[in-house]
Amino acid sequence: MGSQEPRVLVAYATKNGSTAEIAEHVAGELAKAGCAVTVRPAAQAWRIVGEYDAVVLGGALYAGRWHRDARRCAWRARHELAARPVWLFSSGPLDASASERDIAPVAGVRRLADRTDARGHVTFGGRLDENARGRMARMIVKNGRGGDFRDFERIGAWARGIAGELVTSSDGSRSH
Repeated sequence: MGSQEPRVLVAYATKNGSTAEIAEHVAGELAKAGCAVTVRPAAQAWRIVGEYDAVVLGGALYAGRWHRDARRCAWRARHELAARPVWLFSSGPLDASASERDIAPVAGVRRLADRTDARGHVTFGGRLDENARGRMARMIVKNGRGGDFRDFERIGAWARGIAGELVTSSDGSRSH
């Protein structure tokens, strides 16, 4: 990337806003590290992937699948994604498991990671509260299984790791 500010697109697909908040947190850490960051919903982002030096794409998990908008974005921008550094994230477990251990990507995300030669994938905990849309989501909350399981320290550390790969000083050494 050289000494110029790397342009990074952070795209996300969410139903209830939790994944969007994770994307915003990732973007904030990248910006603090010297990246020029744009955050967009995945449903719109596929059109502009080619304008960026790197992409972070995240999707909420529902019933073991990535959110449809994230899948569509990845498919529509597959050639552009394969031509630049890409990192992927998933959000969704409604328990502490994502903070306790690495959770492998679901099959569709694993295939995408392979096709795009993604530099990394991580699964973060999700959030589901009383404002959740959808009958199943409301039922989960009503049964006491909702809550906020996102670990913003872990999310920030992951984003800083990405920034460390993208941002270099003018003499070519890594910045920290």
